[in-house]
Amino acid sequence: MARHKVEICGVNTANIKVLSPEEMNTLFIRLKNGDFTAKEELINGNLKLVLSILKKYNNRTDNMDDLFQVGVIGLIKAIDNFDLEKEVKFSTYAVPMILGEVRRYLRDSGSIRVARSIKDTAYRAMKVKEELTNRYGKEPTVTEIAKELGMTEYEVNNAIDSMKDTISMFEPIYNDGGDTIYLADQLEDKKDTHYSLDMKIALKDAMQQLKEKERHILYERYVFGKTQLELAKEIGISQAQISRLEKSGLENIKKMIS
Repeated sequence: MARHKVEICGVNTANIKVLSPEEMNTLFIRLKNGDFTAKEELINGNLKLVLSILKKYNNRTDNMDDLFQVGVIGLIKAIDNFDLEKEVKFSTYAVPMILGEVRRYLRDSGSIRVARSIKDTAYRAMKVKEELTNRYGKEPTVTEIAKELGMTEYEVNNAIDSMKDTISMFEPIYNDGGDTIYLADQLEDKKDTHYSLDMKIALKDAMQQLKEKERHILYERYVFGKTQLELAKEIGISQAQISRLEKSGLENIKKMIS
């Protein structure tokens, strides 16, 4: 059976070698040990990943060659920062980074255009935010800005978000020489995950055995959906400390229920 031919930037995806998980692991180990020829093999072996992401942008830009190069930059960043010890599939780690580079390029180059009305709303919202901050001495909420503008919170949020740069969820945002905090660590987990009754009972018992601060942080993070940044401000400790206590609590729970 003939393989389906897809061409982007003059590259036939059917002819690109796809690396097996074992080959990927071997190449990353070689790269870690200083064999930089492995990096080129990793790049060439993952070009199909870049091309598969670019397919949906085919009608949104006139220069796919430039976009392909930008996607490869994202791929290289993913290769440089990937850690085998995290036990995450490389594609899972790389896709957000490639997407981040592509979207940032499209936005900066004007290939993705924000409607004028949305831009106007964003500028008005920022102006009102500054006025309310000066008036009350504290930063207003989106609800307060929306009320001042006579608009819905969704309209204000959507307008403000449209003016922000797109970045990867795996963008490192803090490092004090210890554990790195990534953007994903600051995002509320809204997944509706169901556990068995036995697991729920085991989790409840394990939570009760944690230190008070670890237990409080885990409840706030995973029951009430607060971010590490919010907790750091509430408790009065650094974001890095929140991250360490959260990881410590999770590790202790794993030990108790395993």
